[in-house]
Amino acid sequence: MTREEFDVYLEKFNGRDYQGFLEYFADTFEMVHVGGSLKSREAVRKFYDFLHAYIKESVIVDRFVSDEHTIALEARVRIEGVRELTPETVAASDYPRLKPLAVGQSAVIPQFIHYHLEKGKFVKVVCAEL
Repeated sequence: MTREEFDVYLEKFNGRDYQGFLEYFADTFEMVHVGGSLKSREAVRKFYDFLHAYIKESVIVDRFVSDEHTIALEARVRIEGVRELTPETVAASDYPRLKPLAVGQSAVIPQFIHYHLEKGKFVKVVCAEL
């Protein structure tokens, strides 16, 4: 996947076009990040519907390397609280590894994101904080 192709995907992600960015995923995949291990489109939508009800999120790519099987990037994930994400809300959710965030609070989280591709589709995505 080229950088230009990836930027189209990222634009869909940053724009909350869940249907659009999920088209880049294979029928069987795994996405691993703070939300846990998500293995279906429904699980991904459920997680991001929850997360984005509380925070505004955008991914900024700093370094990008790719070939036909792999995309590796260093990125900054910028988050900002748009609705109070309380410890109680986190505890009651399916995503206990999330951190509470107040309205207006923001953070920039450096991440390494690794994509495995088969036939041009994402089969595994792993996001790790740097």
